[in-house]
Amino acid sequence: MAAEQLRIATRQSELALWQARHVQARLRALHPGVEVSLLPISTRGDQITDRPLAAIGGKGLFLKELENALVAGEADIAVHSMKDVPAELPPGMSLPVIMGGASPYDAFVSNHWDSPADLPRGAHLGTSSLRRAAQLKRYRPDLQVSSLRGNVGTRLGKLDAGDFDAIILACAGLDRLGLSDRIRLSLPPEICLPAIGQGVLGIEIVATNTRAGELIAALDDAPCRQRVVAERAVNARLAGSCHLPIAAHAELTADGELWLRACVGAPDGSEMVADEMTGPVDEGESMGVALAERLLAAGADRILANL
Repeated sequence: MAAEQLRIATRQSELALWQARHVQARLRALHPGVEVSLLPISTRGDQITDRPLAAIGGKGLFLKELENALVAGEADIAVHSMKDVPAELPPGMSLPVIMGGASPYDAFVSNHWDSPADLPRGAHLGTSSLRRAAQLKRYRPDLQVSSLRGNVGTRLGKLDAGDFDAIILACAGLDRLGLSDRIRLSLPPEICLPAIGQGVLGIEIVATNTRAGELIAALDDAPCRQRVVAERAVNARLAGSCHLPIAAHAELTADGELWLRACVGAPDGSEMVADEMTGPVDEGESMGVALAERLLAAGADRILANL
């Protein structure tokens, strides 16, 4: 009898393949009798690298082709970086597994400077993220911030070629690729509040594919899910995506509560609305909505409308 198959749809970037292989290894350990294979797919977000992400599609930019493979029956599960997953999934899709364990923070990367505070006046900073640009310009209004697209290796190459004085990447991506030594500083949330779901992996399936759901269920990380649900609720109420200048970060406190912080900023750093709240971990979704409402009332609606 042929072995049971479980096919993983993944983007083709080096980091996405690392993430998919990580899930593959976990599943092989859980289910030795199941043949777990990868289906690498090139997405629109990977194909277009000469324009800022916000200008070429926004929501679901890295997901659509993977979801098409699931719907067509070419793959059983898709592995995503949760920061790329829109607040609302397409009808008929499900996200039964959230996997934590990596740093949620942003990395300051430079060959000459130890922190954003050390950069000379007018220094050139590279980032693909309006969220990062908004917060770093808020922190250092004198910086020249330019869009930096491409995979991790491409971005580091542009830094090393002298195109930038510093760049901002995700700590998780550098850690996963064995490049932790490139991190000069893990940026504290007070300087750069992380992206929603940064460092977290999600596994998506067609909701009716109950067998795939059973095979992956043990990978779900309940505390991580509680944090991500709160962060994503902020995004859902703001109707945002990972390509807008929206940040939300939840932490579990020592006394077992959920601490949720969020901000919305103008990409040029000229305006920033920030707020936070603490509450029971099982009320993360309602907390996220309430915090978003407070941000909107404080001016986030106007900032987002002007983008």
